[in-house]
Amino acid sequence: MARDRQIALLFPGQGSHSADMRDTVERHRPDLLELAFEEVGPDLFERAADGTRWAQPAIYCAALAGAEELGTEADVMAGHSLGEITALVAAGALDSEDGLRLVAARGRYMQEAADETGNGGMTAVRARDDNRDVIAEVAAANDVAIANDNAPGQLVLSGAVDALDSAEEQLRERGVRSKRLPVAGAFHSPLMEPAIEPFKAAVAAAQFSEPSVPVMSCVTAKPFEDIPAQLVRALTEPVRWLDVVRALDERGVTDYVETGPGTVLTNLVKKSLAMEAAGA
Repeated sequence: MARDRQIALLFPGQGSHSADMRDTVERHRPDLLELAFEEVGPDLFERAADGTRWAQPAIYCAALAGAEELGTEADVMAGHSLGEITALVAAGALDSEDGLRLVAARGRYMQEAADETGNGGMTAVRARDDNRDVIAEVAAANDVAIANDNAPGQLVLSGAVDALDSAEEQLRERGVRSKRLPVAGAFHSPLMEPAIEPFKAAVAAAQFSEPSVPVMSCVTAKPFEDIPAQLVRALTEPVRWLDVVRALDERGVTDYVETGPGTVLTNLVKKSLAMEAAGA
């Protein structure tokens, strides 16, 4: 029996920037441009590839503009990392101006934490059902965190560069492929702890309300309950995107619509559901 149609609206995280972000915002959410320029700088879209300080607010604005362009009525929403905040705004739990200020603060504090701790990075690892335990053991042995569980075939490790070097070598010896990512920070790991207190203060200054539809938390893979606390936890805890996709599937979601920029989440969902079906 076919499922009743259920739509999940997805909001991307860092790494999904594209060249047309500013144009999209100018067309569909011009009200955000002036505030974005005040909070971050007039060159934030041009500098989106230069670091999290610029990338996060640029992607936030573009994703909200993309949602406006789509006009999709969703039954549930989810966002990857910073995309959680965008999803909360789209669901009416936070107004777009406060959301932009919060994302700008988040990007700034994460960039400062990366600069303070120094020598942090992230590595994407080719995972399989039969090597996930090995990857977890190598990560623990080298004091690096599993920062993202993106799909059945992809985990991301986060930590100090020398620790990642050692972990990559040990994984290679075990036949596990990995690739260093072009980011200058150990995001979603304990090395982001310097960002916690200032971000907690920024979150406390924001006004939250009940979302119009459930919004999934990547910390718990369940709908947000304590929004401020879970947003702060997300700085140092893993992005459980695979578990979010599984939870959406269990809720009966039939259609996954990504706001953009990019199609990273669409591809992860397709891979996740296809591999889950093949393993069923």
